[in-house]
Amino acid sequence: MELYHPPGSGITRRQMLLGSLAAVGGVAAAGALAGCTPASAASNGVNQLAFWHLLSGGDGINMAGLVDKVNGLHHGYEATQTVLAWGAPYYTKLAMASVGGRAPDTAIMHASRVAGYAPGGLLDPWDLDLLAENGVHQSDFLDRVWAKGGLNGTQYSIALDSHPFIMMYNTDVADQAGVLGADGQLAPIDSPDQFLEIARAMQAVTGKHGLSYGYLGDGAQMWRLFYTLYKQHGADFDLSGAKAKVDEDAAVSSLQFVQQLLDGTICTPSGDYGTAVSEFMSGESGMFFTGVWELPTAKNAGIPFDAQPIPTLFGTPAAYADSHAFTLPHQSSPNEQQRRATYRFVADILTSSLAWAEAGHIPAFQPVVQSPEYQALLPQAHYAPAAEILNYDPEAWFTGSGSDFQNYFLETVQGVYLDGSDPAKGFDAFVKRVNVQLSKPNPV
Repeated sequence: MELYHPPGSGITRRQMLLGSLAAVGGVAAAGALAGCTPASAASNGVNQLAFWHLLSGGDGINMAGLVDKVNGLHHGYEATQTVLAWGAPYYTKLAMASVGGRAPDTAIMHASRVAGYAPGGLLDPWDLDLLAENGVHQSDFLDRVWAKGGLNGTQYSIALDSHPFIMMYNTDVADQAGVLGADGQLAPIDSPDQFLEIARAMQAVTGKHGLSYGYLGDGAQMWRLFYTLYKQHGADFDLSGAKAKVDEDAAVSSLQFVQQLLDGTICTPSGDYGTAVSEFMSGESGMFFTGVWELPTAKNAGIPFDAQPIPTLFGTPAAYADSHAFTLPHQSSPNEQQRRATYRFVADILTSSLAWAEAGHIPAFQPVVQSPEYQALLPQAHYAPAAEILNYDPEAWFTGSGSDFQNYFLETVQGVYLDGSDPAKGFDAFVKRVNVQLSKPNPV
């Protein structure tokens, strides 16, 4: 089978300029990229694969174990990991590697970043026929998750997971507050007022706070909650034109509710993320707004807890999320044998992703989610429905995890959270900042 190469897949002058500017600016030293040219097949017929990712901490340990596991399957490859710093440094180095002919065989990107990379030719598309030969099909993924990896009908990333913003809760506190249902899980909550009432009931039990939510100096944490609530209004946030198209009423309503939460009783008005984690893990609050990545922390804390999607308070089920996704950084003349081994490696990771689920992430590969083994994982199975209602960042070249987009939200809206500033003015300032970016061309 011939591997598919899109028209105009060579490196453009603009991409060369990007590489030059990044190098001059010192964003990524040449030494950091040394030795990253994909290795050819070894004499024993095992293809040596270069695999880049930005997963550190517990995620990094789990990924290392997963790579060791699939390497042990002896499917004709041996993948070697290169772990780079999370955020802008990683994405800059990935772009430079594609431009400079040193791209790894595969790399993890956040799915929300694909829209900024694929148009400039920095990613090669996936051959869906070759994926199918390895047992991976579009039908194995939720529609929202699959669609986020595509652009203009071409698939540029294959999701490993989704990692939504969810709600953990202390089951002992909830029981004492009288808010558990007959099934031992939190009774349904379907309105802002009901949520506030339950949070106050939990605060009466803990004597400190009903909810832990840290955001201070953290645009990502601010945005995750805001965008969850905003999308629960059924509102659009469209960045496809010259100006952002937004629903100001939905935004103001969402921000006003956040202000109600940050009243000093339900939740501290000035807490950072680390403080929120510590508070919930020590049993000083009843609920916790966080990401699925904190599951190992909660389990290690030894507290009685469960988790679920954030309750639908404004009518439309919705959750903010992103996905770690496999990409093919651009190679001008990919070796067919090497590419085939890469597809086998990615397929093996996907089919083995129950181990990834054990760390909290929701596998994107639905045969794993639907397996009895996954359904027996708790609380993972209780919050897995969040993957069906997830919402990625609004699509634009400057949005996505590790970008500056969420920092713009921090710069313009933190006062709304912190000192009760006017939500309408804060959101308007954010939209104006976004419109400045929309007026600029994609640098890649």
